[in-house]
Amino acid sequence: MLHYKTYELDNSEAPWVVFVHGAGGSSSIWFLQIKEFVKHFNVLLVDLRGHGKSKGLVSQKEERHYDFEDITRDIIEVLDLLKIQKAHFIGISLGTILIRNLSEIAPERVISMIMAGAIIRLNIRAKVLVALGNMFKSIVPYMWLYTFFAWIIMPSERHKKSRLLFVNEAKKVAQKEFMRWFMLTYEMTPLLKYFEEKDTGIPTLYLMGEEDHMFLPAVRHIITRHTNSWLEVIGNSGHVCNVDQPTEFNTFAVLFLQKIAASSLPEKAAVQFAPC
Repeated sequence: MLHYKTYELDNSEAPWVVFVHGAGGSSSIWFLQIKEFVKHFNVLLVDLRGHGKSKGLVSQKEERHYDFEDITRDIIEVLDLLKIQKAHFIGISLGTILIRNLSEIAPERVISMIMAGAIIRLNIRAKVLVALGNMFKSIVPYMWLYTFFAWIIMPSERHKKSRLLFVNEAKKVAQKEFMRWFMLTYEMTPLLKYFEEKDTGIPTLYLMGEEDHMFLPAVRHIITRHTNSWLEVIGNSGHVCNVDQPTEFNTFAVLFLQKIAASSLPEKAAVQFAPC
């Protein structure tokens, strides 16, 4: 069972929001969101297998390569334990792939999705990075690889806080566990292609930093093809926009969820989730 933490309002009717971090991170990356979200929602934070306080929770029989479905079902197992039938899901980076996969495995559990720093498609630069990683992963210390990737994805000086946060969290992940996660890159491209081709129809807000040059173009494209999907671009922000610009991130996300609750989502042509 994954390590998790909950914050529950006195109002039992309050909806649940589940936060899913990315590879190499932990639930601690949402520290700038908790204070705002617990005013409105019940909150569930999970540490994915091998990350944060979920280290060492993989049993001996699972000492093997695992796939996106295994990791996604870890999250569903926590939902079942807590008897959370439906929730809003917020993910960052690779966490967005897990949320999208959860919407495929158990669509009845997903009210809406907020995809921050969403990975929709791997561009040429990303594919080269993955290829280099697979080429050198057995001979180069994994933290060298992770730090290099962090610099490529978050190169700006104003991304420094996000970059250091993710690198410091990645140091807590065992090398064997890191290698298992890196093996997921082999199945990522066909999975992303399938997700791009299939429209779930689930209300989805993409929150992207304007400087997330590796992944933003693909998101701009996908919202023209999928129904019930919107994009908000956060200025002066990179891949980890919830850390770079937390106030804007929280404003967009909370307002989106409130509009979901009120069934008052705007037409895509007139989308505006920031307050006037």
